[in-house]
Amino acid sequence: MRERPLHVSDDDVHRLLWAHWLPEVERVSHLPVGFGAWHWQAFVGERPVLFVTLDRLGDRHTGKSLEGAYVAAATLAARGLPFVLPSRRTLLGSCTVPLGDHRLSVTPWVEGRSGDGPFVDQAQAEATLAMLAELHAEPAPPSLPRWRPLVHPAFAFRLETRTARPWESGPFGERARRAIRERLPLVREWTSRYLALGADTDDTTWVPTHGEPHTRNQLATQTGTYLVDWESARLAPRERDLATLVEHGWGHLVQADTTLLEMFDLEWRLDEISQYATWFEAEHTGGDSDEIALAGLTHELTREPRDHRCRT
Repeated sequence: MRERPLHVSDDDVHRLLWAHWLPEVERVSHLPVGFGAWHWQAFVGERPVLFVTLDRLGDRHTGKSLEGAYVAAATLAARGLPFVLPSRRTLLGSCTVPLGDHRLSVTPWVEGRSGDGPFVDQAQAEATLAMLAELHAEPAPPSLPRWRPLVHPAFAFRLETRTARPWESGPFGERARRAIRERLPLVREWTSRYLALGADTDDTTWVPTHGEPHTRNQLATQTGTYLVDWESARLAPRERDLATLVEHGWGHLVQADTTLLEMFDLEWRLDEISQYATWFEAEHTGGDSDEIALAGLTHELTREPRDHRCRT
């Protein structure tokens, strides 16, 4: 997130790092990066040692499921998957610690560079597919949460009810409400199709998935590339990961079930609309993160369906 959280201070973060992970930490500095979670850099002297994440709980995660996802990543790394950058465990062995209504976690600080989402060339797309093939071949760690549909059958009805009155929650509330209201018939269609496709999945074929293996969640270093941000990890159809490659134009490299690719495209769209509706129905100030969120909502409400062509 670009802005600091309203109810969490740097001192709050520092205190938990000192108590649960690394007493040598001397200070923390908020990082205006990413979207959906807050981040800090933790220092010993002038040396950065930890990358700190504060995740929200809510529709996507309980405290138990978030802990399970991060523990699963740590298990995969311990098995020898070289591209997994896992959370560092606390002194008592957990991966997350409560902070208000959220959960704090850390990874070692690693110098590297992330991308903007798309894959810059075929070599990068093929390298990602190789990482995913290795991940998907692994037995599922016991703590790994199972995928389930993210959208309730009554989602469109509830959204219609929520948008029936003005959203006077901040400068973008009404713009967001009207945009959603205008697209409610399509939201109903998307929800119905998504749930129908989800009901036909065969869970005996599910594998460990990252969930969002685009280049914003890759860290290229001098010694190799890591997949980061494992909060999204789930036991799920492999198309959950492969959809990212298809979305960015590399479907000719991917062998996948096109109906599942369509399902995960719909899941992404509906989940984004759901999260942004909650965002703009609540109090907001019109800051940089709000601008990004409004653009994201508008895109998901108006974009064309993605091309799901791939190798079959």
